[in-house]
Amino acid sequence: MARSQTPQGSLRQRNVGSKKADSSTSAVDVELDKLAKASIKKNASNCERDHWAAFSLTTILAFVTRFWGISHPNEVVFDEVHFGKFASYYLERTYFFDVHPPFAKLLFAFMGWLVGYDGHFHFENIGDSYIDNKVPYVAFRALPAILGALTVSVTYLIMWESGYSVPACLIAAGLVLFDNAHIGQTRLILLDATLVLAMACSLLFYIKFYKLRHEPFSRKWWKWLILTGFALSCDMSTKYVGTFAFVTIGAAVIIDLWDLLDIKRPGGAISLPQFGRHFAARAVGLIILPFLFYLFWFQVHFAVLSRSGPGDDFMSPEFQETLSDNAMLANAVDIQYYDTITIKHKETKAFLHSHPHQYPLRYDDGRVSSQGQQVTGYPHNDTNNYWQILPSSDDKQMGRKVKNNELIRLRHVGTDTVLLSHDVASPYYPTNQEFTTVSQDDAYGSRVNDTLFEIRIENGKNGQEFKTIASYFKLIHFPSKVAMWTHTKPLPEWGSHQQEINGNKQIAPSSNIWLVDNIASLAADDARREKPERKVKTLPFLRKWFELQRAMFYHNSKLTSSHPYASHPYQWPFLLRGVSFWTQNDTRQQIYFLGNPIGWWLASSLLAVYIGIVLADQISLRRGIDALDHRTRSRLYNSTGFFWVAWATHYFPFFVMGRQLFLHHYLPAHLASCLVAGALIEFVFSAEPVDETRGPRKSPKKHLTARERLAGQSMMGAWIACGVVLTIVIAGWWFFLPLTYGYPGLSVEQVVRRKWLGYDLHFAK
Repeated sequence: MARSQTPQGSLRQRNVGSKKADSSTSAVDVELDKLAKASIKKNASNCERDHWAAFSLTTILAFVTRFWGISHPNEVVFDEVHFGKFASYYLERTYFFDVHPPFAKLLFAFMGWLVGYDGHFHFENIGDSYIDNKVPYVAFRALPAILGALTVSVTYLIMWESGYSVPACLIAAGLVLFDNAHIGQTRLILLDATLVLAMACSLLFYIKFYKLRHEPFSRKWWKWLILTGFALSCDMSTKYVGTFAFVTIGAAVIIDLWDLLDIKRPGGAISLPQFGRHFAARAVGLIILPFLFYLFWFQVHFAVLSRSGPGDDFMSPEFQETLSDNAMLANAVDIQYYDTITIKHKETKAFLHSHPHQYPLRYDDGRVSSQGQQVTGYPHNDTNNYWQILPSSDDKQMGRKVKNNELIRLRHVGTDTVLLSHDVASPYYPTNQEFTTVSQDDAYGSRVNDTLFEIRIENGKNGQEFKTIASYFKLIHFPSKVAMWTHTKPLPEWGSHQQEINGNKQIAPSSNIWLVDNIASLAADDARREKPERKVKTLPFLRKWFELQRAMFYHNSKLTSSHPYASHPYQWPFLLRGVSFWTQNDTRQQIYFLGNPIGWWLASSLLAVYIGIVLADQISLRRGIDALDHRTRSRLYNSTGFFWVAWATHYFPFFVMGRQLFLHHYLPAHLASCLVAGALIEFVFSAEPVDETRGPRKSPKKHLTARERLAGQSMMGAWIACGVVLTIVIAGWWFFLPLTYGYPGLSVEQVVRRKWLGYDLHFAK
């Protein structure tokens, strides 16, 4: 029994001992878990403290670098001639025209209003003195400087909200902080500071919105969604290239919505009605509300600009009549048959002109002309610009008003001939018809139909009265239905280098529009000279908005002329050339718009490295090699990929544009490339340790120590990389600083040392 009891007792003792051991082990695990949680909490607290310290430092430095010496130069610099002028027009409430939307320009006007500026100075020429003209230019420049400094802060917050470490955040923000192009563009009265900040805010707000994807339709979720839309609207309302940010956010939203449809998603499938709510919410927050914000700035624009001004000529007569002090209200006169008038082309300002010289028998390309009397465009007042407006038949009596859609003839007073168009090729355009004149006998004989033209008033009603100045019209040749047209290419010597007039088969273009500038035969005592008081007219907002949109897009597309400092998109990532903003010959000072070459080349090279890493990872996965853990791959494709898409959508569209392009168009894309740079440097130095829980479990303490040791080594490497990158970037910023701040003046040798890629700097010899 004793023997039999001994094993049983031993077994009980072993069981008791085992329970004690398990209890002891459990207690150790619990204690280690507590220590681990405490360590994690402490590390998180320390990390947040480090982030706040780094964020505060970069923000302070951003304000210092943007505001340092902001009062120099005290002269108009580069495009300040445009945007300073527009602020003055706002303050004078004088209508002007610009191809950019009004948001950023309204901010400048608001800043001027805050400091009591009345808009008396119109920024006519680069180099005009602000001091002599008593302009609060430092206040104007302070606005973009503040926005530029905040852009650095937002760049840091984008990285922080995306979960990157302090070194990665510092690299991304530092590349913007110490970039000469961002500094130079945000120290002057220019629009790009507003544009880049709005673009950066749209990325930040969308990231904060996306992080709340597990709390859909909550108050915070709606808040960040609406703020994302507002930032996008501010971006587009500054310049139309701001629509590229819509493409960036739109791509992310499409991917997000596609994931919501996945029945295998971690959160579980959502019903189609729920998906519809998600779609509708994003449509409202990212399309409808931004568009309403966009319209709001135009409403403010129209409300402020109530007086006639230099922008009148770009708008229709109906639009111009909504402006007080408008010339159309004061000077428009009804045109009657047998009046002698001058006709001016709306775009080129050339007068319809003729003289007793004939077209040559043959043109240089061998084509034959009619050898008829030349009809040309002439830029100056001249008696050969006089044309008498005649009825198409004798039933139109003297003193009868000319009306829209009526058929007329035009008699050239100087040569007593009648305007005609026929199926003969014009001098420069074989597909367009020649304009000439014929004798009175031919005009009312064999060529009677070829001398008939229709008055077609733009947006005019049938029977509307034809007026000087106020009636923009197209002169349509009745038999052939071509529109009278001219262009700026001068004729050869035989045409006295005047403008060609021909018949354009494309009637719709606005380049076919003319106006009657004056009635030369109007007597001094003519009753039509009496100007009864007229009231300012009104037009519906949307009609004014649509008209302005058409004009803005049209004239934006016409900005195709060459510029000495224009550049091509392929040159931007490599910083192959800059733009001369300002020079001072006496002091050898200059402002040359140029980025920090070291920072740009680093960011551009890492954009290519990112593609290489993704391709290598995909090839490895195809070969069954999984080199990255899930968290690292997710961040590489989602977060860093989002930044790369932001760069691509803000860069590649410029390749299909035909207008003038400059280096500053790359600034939003450059900011995105800085985000990619910070993210990739963290990727290189933040290899995740192997998860030992997949194999036999070892001591939790050893497991924690291994991870901490590897993490510590990784963080040390990241800090070293951060230090090296920022050191060389700061060195590049300091080296090119005199070209950014405009002082001190540099000697010939110092200028030559900064011509790294043959930059066209001044005072190099």
